[in-house]
Amino acid sequence: MSDATVIDPISVDEFNQTAQAILSEVGKVIVGHDTVVRHVLICIIAGGHALLEGVPGLGKTMLIRTLSDVLDLRFSRIQFTPDLMPADIMGTNIMEEREDGRRYFRFEVGPVFANLILADEINRATPKTQSALLEAMQEQTVTVANERYTLEPPFFVLATQNPIEMEGTYPLPEAQLDRFLFKIDVLFPSMDELIEIMIRTTGESLPVADQRADGARIIAMGDLARQVPIASHLREYVAQVVVATHPDNPAAPDLVRQYVRYGASPRGGQAMVLGAKVNALLDGRYNVAYEDVQAVAFAALRHRLLLNFEGQAEGIQPDDIIADLLARVPVGE
Repeated sequence: MSDATVIDPISVDEFNQTAQAILSEVGKVIVGHDTVVRHVLICIIAGGHALLEGVPGLGKTMLIRTLSDVLDLRFSRIQFTPDLMPADIMGTNIMEEREDGRRYFRFEVGPVFANLILADEINRATPKTQSALLEAMQEQTVTVANERYTLEPPFFVLATQNPIEMEGTYPLPEAQLDRFLFKIDVLFPSMDELIEIMIRTTGESLPVADQRADGARIIAMGDLARQVPIASHLREYVAQVVVATHPDNPAAPDLVRQYVRYGASPRGGQAMVLGAKVNALLDGRYNVAYEDVQAVAFAALRHRLLLNFEGQAEGIQPDDIIADLLARVPVGE
């Protein structure tokens, strides 16, 4: 799909029908993880990137692959390793020779030139390679040898990382973490879900998801989401929550003052508003409610709270602080 492609607008009903069809198809392959799948879909519709964190074997990679099939997007997987170089992601200039013997450089595109990028185990690459994704994630462009190339929309980075294996890993810098619209925790399945996983994956055939949307429809859904109205008192509520994450602010609660070194950036507020708009549409509503903001608050803020030494030493989790924030910041009428 080129930049000149005309995107036809869609209605709220069409949005909801497409979204439910996507969730249903993903559910054929992915057992449980309903909140995870919903939050990943919110990120994609909102045009943002998502960081999925969970121990190995929970289906993070399978979820992303399944979404690429259901959405009929050009998929690319980048396996991050310590020896991965920026050129392995972005691409490089290759010298070639014409028939007349004259030589020239031709740009060979890298795996980042796709619609849906799986950055698998992103924290295994060095900071130099991790930072190579920054321009692509923020600007949707790639610069190689002073030449700037535009990535074809839609463009999403869905990254995974392991929270427990620290050997051979490089923690993501705050600047790159902030580029992710959501950080989504992938938890271990329940007993019933585990049994269903074994049933689906150890039989004669594996479940397969069918296509239910394409890139143009996803862009149209995102355009509709941005048009969803949000009342001024809800915008003020989001701003109050973000401001309260900063320990030097008078509105900060005790947990923030004691355990947080630095709070959420303005991108945290943007993520909450965009996520809330998409969440409202997923529920068939063309207006944002407090419940929509609170439904996405954890995913939008947990990677944007930088804990101090005391917080890390006592094992405080960002989700504990966010839950306390949501309980203390007053909700208007």
